[in-house]
Amino acid sequence: MSSAPPMSSGRERGDERARHVATRDELADDRGPEMQHRSLPSDDRESGTAAHLFEPAPSRYECPQANPVRILVVEDNHNLAHAIRLLLGQHGYSVDVAHSGQEGEELAATEPYDIVILDVMLPDRDGVVVCRNLRRRKVSTYILMLTALSTTSEKINGLEAGADDYLIKPFEFDELMARIRALMRRGTASETVRLEYEGLQLDLLKREVWRDGHRIRLRAKELALLEVLMRNPDRVVDRATIGQKVWDIHFEPSSNVIDKYVSALRKKIDEGHEHPLIHTVVGTGYRLGRASEELRS
Repeated sequence: MSSAPPMSSGRERGDERARHVATRDELADDRGPEMQHRSLPSDDRESGTAAHLFEPAPSRYECPQANPVRILVVEDNHNLAHAIRLLLGQHGYSVDVAHSGQEGEELAATEPYDIVILDVMLPDRDGVVVCRNLRRRKVSTYILMLTALSTTSEKINGLEAGADDYLIKPFEFDELMARIRALMRRGTASETVRLEYEGLQLDLLKREVWRDGHRIRLRAKELALLEVLMRNPDRVVDRATIGQKVWDIHFEPSSNVIDKYVSALRKKIDEGHEHPLIHTVVGTGYRLGRASEELRS
């Protein structure tokens, strides 16, 4: 790891939850090459698959945005919604999808999302109406509207309804990422944009991790896992909470997915340091903090 100066500075709803045990394929989700989409389509309803949309991403996305920054995509085109969810997910965001205006509005009004990506042309109600309704319901989540209509009047209608930004279809994935980062930078004066503990730093905007001035490169799930631990310093985070916040699923008690990722994260964070920060609390979960005899792993 190279030396550098220290840096400055959400779930598809439903009753069904995946139940899963670690396999080589499951653990490969972060090992495979990061993917990028150069130009996301507008509304190609005839396309039967989104597989052709992807190609290897450049190295600048090695440290992606990660959960628990939560994004809701409200888009009735299933292929486009899947493409956006997959791409953002591979860069560390926690992404939920709704395919109708009603479903999207209810999710956005009841779940603590950071950004809503909202299509204007929805089958059951206009996206502008959804946006206006959310503002009337005192939902302050950032709203980025998608539309194939590029007229000035359309943009004005959306912005006056309460949208924070507009993106015209088809669009470059780079531009979508840039607009998301720009919205997140707005924040509020009281928002935390950097987490720090005992020389360990996590920049929530740049998604960069440093310890004692050295950059640590993490994959998306590792970064998400570290953020959960750093938001709960010196507290035990149980396995159920980790499974829900990082993977949005409930794990079987016999699953070893979490253990595998914690082991990989611990190696990157603690290796070469005299004082380890990530500890296993046998039978309960994991803790980020100073070592203690009863909790030392």
